[in-house]
Amino acid sequence: MSGISAELTTPSTRCILATCNLSQWALDFDGNLERILQSIKEAKAKGAKYRLGPELEISGYSCEDHFLEQDTFLHCDQSLAAILKSDLTDGILCDIGCPILHNSVRYNCRVFCLNRQIILIRPKVYLPDDGNYREPRFFTSWKRQHELDDHRLSQILHEATGQSTVKFGMAVIHTADTTLASEICEELWTMKTPHTDMFLSGVDIITNGSGSHHQLRKLDSRLSLVKNATLKSGGAYLYSNHRGGDGARLYFDGCAMICMNGQLLAQASQFSLHAVEVITAVIDLNTIRNYRGTVKSYLDQASLVSPLLSVDISYFSLCADKREKGLGIGRLVESVSIKERIHTPEEECALGPACWLWDYLRVSGASGFLLPLSGGSDSASVAGIVRVMSVLLASYVSAGDEFIISHVKRIVGTHSTEELDANKICSSVLHTLYMGTSNSSDTTRSRAQRLSDQIHSYHTSLQFDSMVVAVLGVFHTVTGKTPQFQSRGGCITEDLALQNLQARLRMILAYLFAQLLPWTRARPGFLLVLGSSNVDEALRGYLTKYDCSSADINPIGGICKQDIMRLLRWTAHTHHIPVLEEIATAAPTAELRPIEEGVTSSAEGYSQTDEEDMGMTYEDLNIFGKLRKVTRCGPVFMFTKLIEIWTHLPVASIAAKVKRFFYYYSVNRHKMTTLTPSYHAENYSPDDNRYDLRQFLYNVKWTRQFNTIDELVKENEREETIVKDMKK
Repeated sequence: MSGISAELTTPSTRCILATCNLSQWALDFDGNLERILQSIKEAKAKGAKYRLGPELEISGYSCEDHFLEQDTFLHCDQSLAAILKSDLTDGILCDIGCPILHNSVRYNCRVFCLNRQIILIRPKVYLPDDGNYREPRFFTSWKRQHELDDHRLSQILHEATGQSTVKFGMAVIHTADTTLASEICEELWTMKTPHTDMFLSGVDIITNGSGSHHQLRKLDSRLSLVKNATLKSGGAYLYSNHRGGDGARLYFDGCAMICMNGQLLAQASQFSLHAVEVITAVIDLNTIRNYRGTVKSYLDQASLVSPLLSVDISYFSLCADKREKGLGIGRLVESVSIKERIHTPEEECALGPACWLWDYLRVSGASGFLLPLSGGSDSASVAGIVRVMSVLLASYVSAGDEFIISHVKRIVGTHSTEELDANKICSSVLHTLYMGTSNSSDTTRSRAQRLSDQIHSYHTSLQFDSMVVAVLGVFHTVTGKTPQFQSRGGCITEDLALQNLQARLRMILAYLFAQLLPWTRARPGFLLVLGSSNVDEALRGYLTKYDCSSADINPIGGICKQDIMRLLRWTAHTHHIPVLEEIATAAPTAELRPIEEGVTSSAEGYSQTDEEDMGMTYEDLNIFGKLRKVTRCGPVFMFTKLIEIWTHLPVASIAAKVKRFFYYYSVNRHKMTTLTPSYHAENYSPDDNRYDLRQFLYNVKWTRQFNTIDELVKENEREETIVKDMKK
């Protein structure tokens, strides 16, 4: 035996595992297939013998009711067959996300492919049905977790593989050297996670193909779940995700990762313009087994677990062959722990919407954006986000990214990459429009102009009093009456009508300029109109229906005012836009009422500020929003919780605040039915379309609820009186 090489007699226990971020698009079957194939090629080039992709990657995650159509399953079969007919699955186990029709029931599945064969189809066990997700509308959860079915393949897949049936169910996969199993997205977040029993049954590697959207401050929770999954029991956990906007309000924020024994070994970027990003890690199975051997509780519990259903592919080794010298396999170095990368909320507010806007611009075929720029904080933050997008694009152009370069050339209208810097891109893409009236101040006009100069947008400034006069003239001709502002003798009805008229005329002008500005610049195409109302104003209903809040898309519609102010300061400092600091310190104002006599700028004391108009602060709205949506409080329970939070306020004042909020929330709820599609960032968004499902016609008196609050106030006052008497 002394003459036998130790290198050949000692089995390799190290394997290269790959996971990825993919920028998929709902129903873009050709594009999705191209990106899947590219990810497999990159994984193989890095020496990986296992490749994980995101959830429903073949179809795109956000197909929604298109999953109810047979066409979707036909095209998914075509894509899956194209993968299996190629040589890309030779020597690598590919874990692919795909919808599958099994016995006429739709399932959200993982399809494991190896050597041009389907090894296993694993259906999702727990489906999300809250917030942004409605999977039970399209799919059925797999309930027979202790049974394996024979799934009959479609004719397309039969011809591609030569197989008639494959195993269908929740099973683990045994290779020559290890055991791996799969979770699917939501299953990681459930109380009884599948990976618990899988790890206890001896599975070394758990994989999770996910479709997880970006939400402010969410990544830390996701990282903790993945790391903790391996901390208690040992093992490796791979996570894959979509990245980008795939046709709806959500932005999927990537951040594919690989963890082992509670340590992060590899992490992909969270925000990026790359369509495909593959990461790998070298896992040593002995490190997992040594770790488990020291955890007595794991050993005791593992000894009690019944064997799980399995599929055997012991002819395939996941570990590297020491004799494969081409990739330096004999010198494989085990991956070491790295520090996790988590963006600040300000960076998230800038980078997430910037990438989302780019996806929307690129895929829609538009020539750029039109932004009504008021000189206030909300529209300024949107302008700053587009500037961030331009800086990102310029960096990719400079790096020679051909995919980005081709799209930037189309939008800018050039055949050369020379001078394609951030200034050139921003001046070509972003068209800002200041629309003033006699009620507008010189201060906001100046801020808008200076902001445009500093970010290099294509800026237009106009006065549209003549349009207001013309419309009021028509009204006077018909009725013989002319409305007046309250400050000039009119009633509140007249005052609001005059404010809304100005706001709605701005929307008309915005769409007119969006259609014709490219023409005036001798450029083809159209512009997407950007909205700039924030989540707090939507919650309160502090916007005019069909004003500039009505647009094609809104990158800040899911961001609260407090984060917008932080975003402005971050953008001002990071991208050297000093006017944003000035805007961040100015009191928000709609400038729809006449300026007070003797006032020439808002700095001298403008007569109308947002918080005075709303009757509540943005800070209050942030609290109201979270209690209403996240904590799920109606008026009474919100009141009882706020008594404990706002201990500095009299109970009667808290009651008045709660009543005021619910009155305005309910009376304005109808406005949410026409809310512009917005980037989802906050978990208390009032978006009526998909996220916040509530009625829009309310009894705004809230009779039972408010009477109960009144009784609680009286009870509190009686208790306070008793306490005071006892102290005497």
